[in-house]
Amino acid sequence: MTTVNADDALPSFSEPSRRSGERGAFNAAAAVMAQTPDMAEAAPEILRLVRESLGMRRASLALLDQETGEVVIDAASGLTGDQVSLGRYRLGEGVTGRVAATGGPAVVTHIANCREYLNRTGGFLGEDGSFVCVPVTLGDEILGTISADCAPREEARLWEDARFLAVIATLMAQGIKTRLQERERRLRLADENKRLRDELLDRQTPGGIIGNSREMRIVYDQIAQVAGSNATVLIHGETGTGKELVARALHVGGSRRDGPFVRVNCAALPETLIESELFGHEKGAFTGASAARAGRFEQADGGSIFLDEIGDISPLMQVKLLRVLQEREFERVGGNRTIKIDVRVIAATNRDLGRMAREGAFRGDLYYRVNVFPIFLLPLRKRLADLPLLAEHFLRKYAAAAGKEIVAISPDAIDMMTGHSWPGNVRELENCIEHAVILAGGPVIRASHLPASLRQPAENERPAAADLKTMVDDFERGLLEEALRETGGNITRAAERLGTTPRIVSYRARQLGINAGSR
Repeated sequence: MTTVNADDALPSFSEPSRRSGERGAFNAAAAVMAQTPDMAEAAPEILRLVRESLGMRRASLALLDQETGEVVIDAASGLTGDQVSLGRYRLGEGVTGRVAATGGPAVVTHIANCREYLNRTGGFLGEDGSFVCVPVTLGDEILGTISADCAPREEARLWEDARFLAVIATLMAQGIKTRLQERERRLRLADENKRLRDELLDRQTPGGIIGNSREMRIVYDQIAQVAGSNATVLIHGETGTGKELVARALHVGGSRRDGPFVRVNCAALPETLIESELFGHEKGAFTGASAARAGRFEQADGGSIFLDEIGDISPLMQVKLLRVLQEREFERVGGNRTIKIDVRVIAATNRDLGRMAREGAFRGDLYYRVNVFPIFLLPLRKRLADLPLLAEHFLRKYAAAAGKEIVAISPDAIDMMTGHSWPGNVRELENCIEHAVILAGGPVIRASHLPASLRQPAENERPAAADLKTMVDDFERGLLEEALRETGGNITRAAERLGTTPRIVSYRARQLGINAGSR
């Protein structure tokens, strides 16, 4: 017989141990319990004592979650952290799940022949062995299981092992019950804190914007100050920082909230179409204009228009847009009728429009017209305090969409994310969480589920520290290459930029193997 269940086969706690080594292990386990009543700390040491006294390869404690019906390994000896994370069983599933469901012990004399033994932790890789599993009970309540595996043994000896495991289970039962109660209390407290935090954020953050950092609080205050006016707002920020969310919050928070909110991505519209898109056209204005069409400004009448990436529009369109901002009127393409509009303008850019205006790349008068009230959104790398909130928000969104019960992000995953530079900002974070939700097979997002672009190189993969001369040469090479690139390879201008002479630039460029171009 490969697997044996025997509800009455184990003696009571009061029966003396049949092997002298077990008594020593029991006394040592009792001493651990006395010194460390917290089962989270005591359990790994007790399992180590059990494993060594019985000559086992591995030993583990699994706890029963009454809400989910899962039996999950909580502590172990002889298993790696990754193996422990794999130890999950539905109630009644496999040997461990069946012991937790029935409350009866089980022994498996030959794992290789037992189809019910699932090897979830991957401890056995083809070799045979034996397995013992007993329930942990307190009164009539099943709290979990204690199990151990070893090289193949006779059934009689395995039952002796099971008897000793039952004694240890009885010793640990009250501490395990306390641990489960404390875990349940913490989960309730965490749920309550999360509910209160969500309510607080809902009250204090406009337009569904996620973030509670000092930097975002400044943005919320600015939104509150300007939302009720008709002032033109320019939102500055890198791509992916949430400029459209701020624009929508401005619209919803103002008196035009019941009017339309029309978004225009200026960078996505070709030069030949942007005028028609913004101002509309009359029938026959150009090939394909078979009917008159209202533009985005007309569609936004009575509401707000959001001009995203306004820094990408052409000089000609800048002139026409300036008139709209000044006069609130325009003509459709191919028409001569002046159309008056009542529109609030909100613009956004990922460019430095102030510098562009100074250099002549953007009309200064238009810049000052749209930059009446600037709002600056910092990139995610400069407000990492918001990252856990944002990640949790995206986790709920994509877990619900995928129909998965994923409830948390592990600390190692959070650490990995906070160490990333996030060039794609919040949009990149959202994509990373969606990627992780797809890969996750359990209730927790772990570092291994995140995209490879976030993973830091291992210590042995990092380059060795260079000597001082190499580092100085590399630094100087970077300065020279940048100066020559910005001056089109002109050595004289590069030297002026670097505050040195053309002769030194040419000499050092040759030494460092840089193509210096021309004078």
